[in-house]
Amino acid sequence: MSETLIPNIVEFMGAVDPFDKLNPKTLRDVAGMITIRYFGKGEVIDLQECDQLYLLRTGAVEQRNLDGTLRAKLAAEDFFGFSRLAQVDTEAASDPYTITVIEDALIYCLPINALLLKLKHQPDALAHFALHAQSRLQSGLNVVWSQHEKGLFFKPIIDVLNPQIVLVESTQTIQNVATAMRVNANSSCAFIMHNNDFIGLITDKDMTKRVVADGIPITEMITSVMTEKPYTVNCDDLVIKAAALMMQHGIKNIPVVDNGVPIGVITPSDLVQNHRIQAIFLIDKINKIERLEQLAAFTIERQAIFEALVEAKVAINVIGQVMAMIMDAYNRRLVVIAKAYLGTVPCDYCWIVAGSHARNEVHMLSDQDHGLILADNATDADKAYFHHLAMYVSKGMALCGYELCSGRFMAVTHKWCQPLAVWQAYYQKWALNPEYDLLLEMSVFLDSRYIAGNPQLANELQACMCQQLVNNARLISALARNALVQKPPLSIFRNWVLVKEGENANTLDIKTAALSIIVNLVRVQYLQLASRLFSRDATVVYKTNTEERLQLLLDHKVINEATFKDLIGAFQFITQIRYSHQLQALQQGKIPNNHINPNAFNSFERTHLRETFKLIASYQEIMKMKYC
Repeated sequence: MSETLIPNIVEFMGAVDPFDKLNPKTLRDVAGMITIRYFGKGEVIDLQECDQLYLLRTGAVEQRNLDGTLRAKLAAEDFFGFSRLAQVDTEAASDPYTITVIEDALIYCLPINALLLKLKHQPDALAHFALHAQSRLQSGLNVVWSQHEKGLFFKPIIDVLNPQIVLVESTQTIQNVATAMRVNANSSCAFIMHNNDFIGLITDKDMTKRVVADGIPITEMITSVMTEKPYTVNCDDLVIKAAALMMQHGIKNIPVVDNGVPIGVITPSDLVQNHRIQAIFLIDKINKIERLEQLAAFTIERQAIFEALVEAKVAINVIGQVMAMIMDAYNRRLVVIAKAYLGTVPCDYCWIVAGSHARNEVHMLSDQDHGLILADNATDADKAYFHHLAMYVSKGMALCGYELCSGRFMAVTHKWCQPLAVWQAYYQKWALNPEYDLLLEMSVFLDSRYIAGNPQLANELQACMCQQLVNNARLISALARNALVQKPPLSIFRNWVLVKEGENANTLDIKTAALSIIVNLVRVQYLQLASRLFSRDATVVYKTNTEERLQLLLDHKVINEATFKDLIGAFQFITQIRYSHQLQALQQGKIPNNHINPNAFNSFERTHLRETFKLIASYQEIMKMKYC
């Protein structure tokens, strides 16, 4: 390698992930390892000729599987040759494919063994060259949002906890514990210890509900009425984590532990009093609102919570759940306000939500998908009442920032405001004829859950749906074919052009290109598993959340550990990309969407996105062979 070439190579590699993470000396050393090669258009690159990793400086190449199907197209700043890396690192066989140059290419060749040795003490860079796609995706999850934690939401819990706690032994009676709580600063809860292990919690409200109300003798052991294995947070966790637990599980007292030992407690009143984090308790505010215009005023506060969660790098499933709980609160409160406006409810009803709302995968773009199940004795007059109720709630949700469903899958549409028997007939019809528009309708309401009214109506409808799944191979196959229609953009390189027309021309639709595909594919396999479980036990709980479904598929050995890690890693990475894009739009005062300008992707993100697209395409091929 001529010394005169190294500065130019260093300048180029310094802008390419992961080499941009290296210090100047290490980067120069890596540049000195490079062999430069030129390949003409149409030339096939033999990956077996040497143990090399390839970095495209200019030009483009095409990867194809042995059956001729496209694997990926690569351009400047893209790597290939990971199959050789796999053999060097683990001696594991990899899926064979061919590399053909489709535009004259200048390629940097790096010796794998020397590169790995040089990066041995550079874990951030080394993670980029991990063997499995999951490992590389996980490195993306850890780096995509690298902004410093800031603001009151992100202070460590130790800064706001209440250290005045009561520790008691498991051998003490209920009366002894109650006395200790009164004597020690009138604490609202006590932590129960056994052989120095924290085993349970009891609150003053528990004493009322579990002891006084049930007539439990105060001479009984405290372990008979305590809450076992309560949710806890570590002293170095962020305040946002405790707040999310409070909202998610409706709990007021969260023990703060250090190495498993309680050192304090954190409560909503502590947070509000000490740091005025009222935004976290938006749900409590919503529940007290009496007028629609007051409810609509909370939109900015909801946005602030979303921004805070994303900036704090809170796990994507927690963000989705917290935002879903806020959306639930809006929806429930609007039903209450609507009933107060319209008068007494004429018959039993149940409000259900569908889509991403039902899956607890809510984001700032989540629109309204919902329906009304009425009692079978509902009259035409009753239906008119609920149609007005649905109009009030739907418009109210829109005023609060939740867009109306473009497909009109809402209770305000007469088709989705019907007695239970009609809904059951829908599912039976969908199951018998899962084609075209009927399949679309079923796909929307396959993911649904109860929000307000009589939950028994939702339970009966869900039981009917589950019955239609049992031994219905035709339905599962139809859903699988539907999940294979959309393909990930494996051929994307350079301009990343996907959307051709309209206001979103020349952008990548992250929802259509990846997220929806994963959700649909996972749902198909889950439904097949669920049909088996329902045939054996009618009480099985139907899951709607994508990550929960993946976990069940792993638990029941429908997928293996490697597939589970790949899919959940891909789902989390793409969701983070979506959240990051929405956050940036909000901070710039723009309306967020799913369409990302290709110029917004850096080398790191583009590489990880391609890994995700290849993984999704591979999973689609497996599903195609299995179901179609």
